[in-house]
Amino acid sequence: MDKKKYYQIENREWLDSLQYIIENEGPDRVNDLLGRLQAKAMKHGIRFSCPGNTPYINSIAPSSEVPFPGSQEIERKIKSLVRWNAMAMVVRANLESDGIGGHISTYASAATLLEIGFNHFFRGETEDQEADMIYFQGHASPGIYARSFLEGRLSEKDLTNFRQELRKDGGLPSYPHPRLMPEYWQFPTVSMGLGPLNAIYQARFNKYLEDRGLKEISDQKVWAFTGDGEMDEPESLGAITVASREELDNLVFVVNCNLQRLDGPVRGNGKIIQELEAAFKGAGWRVIKVIWGKDWDPLLEKDKDGELIKVMEETPDGQYQKYVVTDGNYIRKDFFGRSDELLKMVENYSDEQLHKLRRGGHDPVKVYNAYKEAVAHKGSPVVILAQTIKGYGLGEAGEGRNITHQQKKLNHEELLHFRSRFGIPLSDEEARKAPFYKPSDDSEEMKYLMKRREALGGYQPFRNQEAEPITMPDDKVFEELLEGSGDREFATTMAIVQLMGKMMRDKNMGKRIVPIVPDESRTFGMDALFRQFGIYAHKGQIYEPVDRDSFLYYKEAKDGAILEEGITEAGCMASFTAAGTSYSTHKINMIPFFIYYSMFGFQRVGDFIWAAADARARGFLVGGTSGRTTLAGEGLQHQDGHSQLIAMSIPSLRAYDPAFAYEVAVIVKEGMKRMFVDQEDLMYYITVLNEKYLMPPMPKAKGIEEGILKGMYKYRKTKKQKGEKVHLMGSGAILNEALKAAEILEKDYNVKADVWSVTSYKALYDDARETDRHNRLNPDKKTQKTYIESCFDGDEGLCVAAHDYVKAIPMTVCRWFPGVLTVLGTDGFGRSDNRKALREYFEVNDRYIAYTALHSLYLHNKVDKKTVVKAAKDLLIDSKKANPTEV
Repeated sequence: MDKKKYYQIENREWLDSLQYIIENEGPDRVNDLLGRLQAKAMKHGIRFSCPGNTPYINSIAPSSEVPFPGSQEIERKIKSLVRWNAMAMVVRANLESDGIGGHISTYASAATLLEIGFNHFFRGETEDQEADMIYFQGHASPGIYARSFLEGRLSEKDLTNFRQELRKDGGLPSYPHPRLMPEYWQFPTVSMGLGPLNAIYQARFNKYLEDRGLKEISDQKVWAFTGDGEMDEPESLGAITVASREELDNLVFVVNCNLQRLDGPVRGNGKIIQELEAAFKGAGWRVIKVIWGKDWDPLLEKDKDGELIKVMEETPDGQYQKYVVTDGNYIRKDFFGRSDELLKMVENYSDEQLHKLRRGGHDPVKVYNAYKEAVAHKGSPVVILAQTIKGYGLGEAGEGRNITHQQKKLNHEELLHFRSRFGIPLSDEEARKAPFYKPSDDSEEMKYLMKRREALGGYQPFRNQEAEPITMPDDKVFEELLEGSGDREFATTMAIVQLMGKMMRDKNMGKRIVPIVPDESRTFGMDALFRQFGIYAHKGQIYEPVDRDSFLYYKEAKDGAILEEGITEAGCMASFTAAGTSYSTHKINMIPFFIYYSMFGFQRVGDFIWAAADARARGFLVGGTSGRTTLAGEGLQHQDGHSQLIAMSIPSLRAYDPAFAYEVAVIVKEGMKRMFVDQEDLMYYITVLNEKYLMPPMPKAKGIEEGILKGMYKYRKTKKQKGEKVHLMGSGAILNEALKAAEILEKDYNVKADVWSVTSYKALYDDARETDRHNRLNPDKKTQKTYIESCFDGDEGLCVAAHDYVKAIPMTVCRWFPGVLTVLGTDGFGRSDNRKALREYFEVNDRYIAYTALHSLYLHNKVDKKTVVKAAKDLLIDSKKANPTEV
């Protein structure tokens, strides 16, 4: 007997034995035996090539499936109508406006995955249930719009103006954008990768609210639809262990595995489903694979020796993609032709039957059973890996082809093919015009569709905007910071943490405060909050912390308020977004304070911050240890000189760089009112320092509070009566350098120097930009003054601005200052040293500010050259010093 024949007999004996155990002793015994076999093999040094994988077949056996609860025929008709209208939406938009874009192929692959959800699982909001939260795959938006059209939520005009929002009667945005459709979309999901990570932290935040008693415990689900190509984004897989560690059984991922990304196969030489299974399974998720449609069940039933499964596993994804565009004869030869047994298995199948063997993600029964098991699962999150075909139904126009993601137009023949394949009741002449089609309201399909949504509680997607405003904390909360620190040196970081602690103790809104920190909370002085408010942990604290005997020990609690996320700014930003949109998702105004190293905020997770703005999030972003010269010793990678510049790009963000504790108090108070009382969709970015110095009380002069909020105010008015005049503009810690520079100018050079605290160049820029626009568009009306111009009205003089960030920030408002604004900043890479040395290096200390003011006066013939040359010598200005931007 040859070895191959012997192995076949041996394999059959083992498999028959296993079958006996399955039929007579059940799954627990099977798992026990397989575990023992694996352990035995490993003792002898036998390694398993991919122990995280199960065979390349469906996770749910046909024998375990439940019958489909609805009418597959009616649902197929509804799905076909949605497919047609989604396709027509993109095609028509591109015929009218060439190059407008849009995507047909993503929804074509995901239609069954979404329609099963819409008809059977995606719950709407009722008095008795919370709506499910759904992160829709962004490129599938035409299909979501098309379904809403059938439901009567969107008009034909809306669909006609897809991606053409500036039309007179409005239009639809390209992707899910809550800022553009605030009563429809809940979550922005493009850029890719952000949706999966945000979904994880949203599910965790839902548990956080339950554990803190802020919402009732419910069976609400968070669904995240994503593509297999999108899973290459680091954010997509970066937090999957968080979901299992936190036991987020309210979370379901659905990965549309159409095996294709934008330009080609996701894993041409590999198997993305197996790769993802190993990753998620290893991270502790329940993995449900939906690979093969029911047409494959009889073939797998015949596969007694596992020959078919072996070929399924050996065939790479690139070849499966090839089978989509070839005929059945090629599939017979290339796939089944690898053994006589497989050829015999399909000898009665026609080539057409082989070509039409369905992938699991297009089979309603398989998808329904996967979803049913997912929502019933307890103890861990679930991921469904469903194999589909990108561009399904497009035929020659792009089904399974590398170009399908870019497909925007169909010719007449392709439109007719699509029409016929999905049974759309249009004549050839009508179909060539790609009209939108909607059956009458009393049609079988429309009645079914509306009945299913009614049974599930209402429409999806849907966004609420009905939260009750908060009650502002008592003014006493802010008094201590307004009164200054007396003889005690204080840092603005300490100020904001102290203020946050006082607000957390407020009886009206204290429980609404959500402190968020990546790690190093002790760096920001937040350890004072540990004992009183606790660090959130779903399981509580089941160990005794090593610092239990200290007053500020590390206290974890199930009802803890602080979200200490570990070293993940992205995860913290996702928690910020979940908390900052809670007014919409849960009708509860929660107030997030995300405190982090400012360098690792906008630079590292700027994409998440932009998405939070799109989601209409509200809350405080606090850039701790900010500035390029304030964070002593840390050097190039830690010192932030540009987050305030990036902050200027976000329209809904108010950005501040306060110097004093009373400025912090005024800004936070205003932010609380605007975001959580007036309920404006804003975010506040506040950079704070770990540099300690005396904090003065808020000046009593009129307009100080207004000036802080509008971006600048005169902090120190010169007492000199004679001499040339300069205005020194300081921000953050550099305001103290400007104050010392004013003393140098007045004492040694007979120059009058007013000192201004510039709290927000962004606020100044926003005001100047809008004022400029108003004046430009209204030449017949009285010219308005910018806030900057009103500040200097009748108080002319040369200006010098110095701050701890790049010079480009003040330069955005140069032209609205009187005379000439000369700017000092910290352009260049950071260095490790103390603050004094760093300010000398970047030329932003008191001596450089004073010298720059004198030089500006010289350029405008206010002082002579001799004075400037002498000042350079007296102030130790080194003209040969290396330029920080070139070192």
